[in-house]
Parts: sequence; C-alpha cells; structure tokens
Amino acid sequence: MDHVARAEVLIGAPAERVWDVLTSPEPRPEIMFGARTVSDWQPGHPITWSGQWEGHPFEDKGEVLEVERPRRLVVTHFSPMSGQPDVPESYHRLQYVLEPVDGGTRVVLEQDNNPTAESAEHSAANWRAMLDGLKTVSEAPGA
Repeated sequence: MDHVARAEVLIGAPAERVWDVLTSPEPRPEIMFGARTVSDWQPGHPITWSGQWEGHPFEDKGEVLEVERPRRLVVTHFSPMSGQPDVPESYHRLQYVLEPVDGGTRVVLEQDNNPTAESAEHSAANWRAMLDGLKTVSEAPGA
C-alpha cells in the first residue's frame, strides 16, 4: 500500500491567494466536488468535507497534521464512501505544497496509502480535477 497519487498544477496567482481559496469554507463546485470544508486549520484538530457526489450526500473527515501558511498543508482524509472501515489504516495523508514560481504558484498534491498503482492513478485523476478547479477559482478576477 505504498502507492502515492501525485497531481500538480501551475496557477497564475500568488501563493497567499491560492492558500486562501484552498482553505476557504465556502463550497465551490470547482473544488473538492463542491464540498463545504470545515476546520480551524490548527494541527491536531478535525477537518470535514461535506456535500453531494453523484446525487448522494457525503461527509469525509480527517485531521489537520501540519500548517505552514502559505507553503504547506498536510491533512488526513477518510471517505466513508470508500467502503473501507473507519480505522487509521483506511486514512490517506494529503500533502499540499505551494511553491512560488514566476507569475504564480505551483501546487503539488500527494496522497499516500493507495492499495494499487491503478487506485493511485484514479486518485491522481480526481486530484488533478480538484487542482484544476483551484486554479480556476484562484485566477478568477476579484476572487
């Protein structure tokens, strides 16, 4: 279970702006499948994502592990929709790294604890879509 899903995107906005969009509680259809994110962003505290996916309500959960605003965010993530039991081994670790580059920010997201290379690629595709949404919202005028 050492397969890591990796996705990255270049965003034409400063890291502070990208961070604010990433950590906003405001549900946006472009990000996290329109989920509302609830957290106080303090290490050791809970985080939840709630919304609708394919017509079904969901509430994913995790814990904030590390916060280095606006450079790095590490959280755990568990989705009851995965069909896995709610035990520590079923949680993924998500690491977001925001790196300033000319004209914007590179965001790299890694998710560990994927059981197969195929599941890692499936997760990476989902995260690429989420990062594309983060790019869209972060680059929007007046966003």
